[in-house]
Amino acid sequence: MVSTAVVPLIRGRLPVQRFTVPYRVYGEEEHTLIFINGIHQSMAMWHSFVRRFGQSYRIELFDFPNQGTRRIVAGSSTVTLNEQLRSSSRPTICSASWGGVVALAYAVRHPHGLRSLILASIGMRANQKMIELITKGLSRPNKDGLEVAEALIESVGHVLPDAMKNRIIGQFQRMSSEALQAFCQHRLSVITVRDLREVVDLGKVRCETILLHGENDAIIDLEDVRLLAAEIPRAQIQTIKDVGHFLHLEKEELLDVYDDILASLRSNGEG
Repeated sequence: MVSTAVVPLIRGRLPVQRFTVPYRVYGEEEHTLIFINGIHQSMAMWHSFVRRFGQSYRIELFDFPNQGTRRIVAGSSTVTLNEQLRSSSRPTICSASWGGVVALAYAVRHPHGLRSLILASIGMRANQKMIELITKGLSRPNKDGLEVAEALIESVGHVLPDAMKNRIIGQFQRMSSEALQAFCQHRLSVITVRDLREVVDLGKVRCETILLHGENDAIIDLEDVRLLAAEIPRAQIQTIKDVGHFLHLEKEELLDVYDDILASLRSNGEG
C-alpha cells in the first residue's frame, strides 16, 4: 500500500560542530533508509520516496550546509568532505550525484555500519561536459541566481518537467549571494577531483552497492560508471532507459526500480 502522507514522525534541528542541521524522520519500521542530496538539492527532492516507502521503512532526511534551511554557524562557507559525513545505525543509503561521494566516504570510514548503498548518477570522474558547465557556466564573474539556474537546466535539466524547472529557478533566485558563491565554489571543487580514488579508498567499501545510471546522463559517462563499479568489491550497475542525470525527478515511476532493488536486497539480507 502506497502512503500519500508526508508528515514527519520527528522533525528538528541538530547542532553538529559548526552547523545547524535540519532533519526529518518518517516511519517506525526496523529497516532504515537515509537519503543524501546532490549539490544544493534539499531533502524536499525525496518526498516522493517518503510517499512510496514511508510505510515499509524508517526514512531519515537531512540537509547539508547551504542546502535548504541548513546553516553554517561558524567558520568558512566552504564545507569539506569530512564535514559532510555523519553516522547512523546500519542503514541503507540512497544518494544522488555528489551525495554518492559522501556515501562512499562514509562506507569506507564505517565498513560495518551500512547494509547497502544505492547510488544514482555517480561515476569515477566528471566528464568533459560537466567540466565545461562548471568552468564556463558557473565561474563567470557577476553571476546571479537566474543565470546559474538557466545554465544548469540547459546543460543537464532540459528534460525535467516544467514544474521542476520552475522550482530550480525559484530556488536559485532566492539564494543569498553568499550561498550562491558557496554553491559555485563547491562545483569548482568537484572538478578538481580527476579520479574518485584520490579522495575515497573504494576497495574498502564492504557493503552491497548498486550504481544507477541514466542512459541520457549528459555529465556522467557510462564508461566512468563502469570504472567505478570495477573498484568497489560488491558493486553492480543498472542502466535506466529514457532518463538523464536527475532520474526520479524526471520520471517518478522510476521509484518502481528502487522498489525492486530494495526488495531484492532485503531478500538477500542486505536492505
